Amino acid sequence: MRIKGFLKKDSKMTQKILVTGGAGFLGSHLTDHLLDMGHDVVIMDDLSGGYVENIDKRATFFKADISNKKKCDEVMKGIDLIYHLAAHAAEGQSVFCPIHNASTNYMGSLNLAVAAINNGVKRFVFTSSMARYGKQEELPMHEGQDAIPEDPYGITKKSFEEILDMFKRVYGMDYVVLVPHNIFGPRQNMADPYRNVVGIFINRILQGKPPMVYGDGLQKRAFTYIDDCIPYIAKAGFIKEALGKIMNIGPDEEPITVKEVAQKVIKVMNFDGEEIHMPPRPLEVKYAYCSADKARKILGYKTSHTFDEGLKKYIEWAKIKGSQKFKYWDEFEIKSDKIPRAWSEKLL
Repeated sequence: MRIKGFLKKDSKMTQKILVTGGAGFLGSHLTDHLLDMGHDVVIMDDLSGGYVENIDKRATFFKADISNKKKCDEVMKGIDLIYHLAAHAAEGQSVFCPIHNASTNYMGSLNLAVAAINNGVKRFVFTSSMARYGKQEELPMHEGQDAIPEDPYGITKKSFEEILDMFKRVYGMDYVVLVPHNIFGPRQNMADPYRNVVGIFINRILQGKPPMVYGDGLQKRAFTYIDDCIPYIAKAGFIKEALGKIMNIGPDEEPITVKEVAQKVIKVMNFDGEEIHMPPRPLEVKYAYCSADKARKILGYKTSHTFDEGLKKYIEWAKIKGSQKFKYWDEFEIKSDKIPRAWSEKLL
């Protein structure tokens, strides 16, 4: 998908852009898009959740962890613009691994920001998370609400947003904060048992198992197909109207329940069976979906895929990819009987 009228290929406008997490789902699609526009792209990824096969050969790749301050400084040489997507993005899991979560998502992000300032980077685009909002009485969630994150992951995201604002005021580095909501599609990591509910459901069925739903399945979410968000994430790094803004990136569709998602996956994949239910996960927000009015006004954001259309494309890709063995943590930092059995007993 290409948006008319912006970011056209022009050698005079070519920038050197760093994409952290560029071997992952969102980052690899963004990298492809930026390269197609004629920019030079550098990828920094430790391959903990991404794959070499996702990396566009036109990009320069550094296998490195953002938690390594020295590596951040090395990669930053000559960079004009950063899209920071790398994260340990397992919201529910962060309750049981808060140290790793803080090390990667907060300290790692600080390493990048400090290196960016020291190397004269002009602009920093940060992908936050809907976890920043926590539980909200007013729905859909919008950027004017006080962020009250419920878990360590959301706390680190919100905290780094505040750091970026402070760095702008003190050091002058421009920033944009984007808040993607439940993006799904080809290249998503289906082997991750802690996040990406659509991918987990698809992978379970590819293994001949029914989707596993936590709680009653009436949690409400709205899902964004990957092709509907990448052009606007890219655009946010280039227009002055986006500077200093926090913007939701989410679909126009009405939210659906997780149980409905499971049933749609079952139907499209012609699975003979029904979803099964497990006890609820601790601190899971029941209703989480957003308003994208701000992104529509500033970025011209709009979606062109319904959930059903995106799901069919995702499943077509997943069938070619094949089933994936779920990759579990060997040990959680906090030992507790509150860890979901699906994780502690590796039931997925």
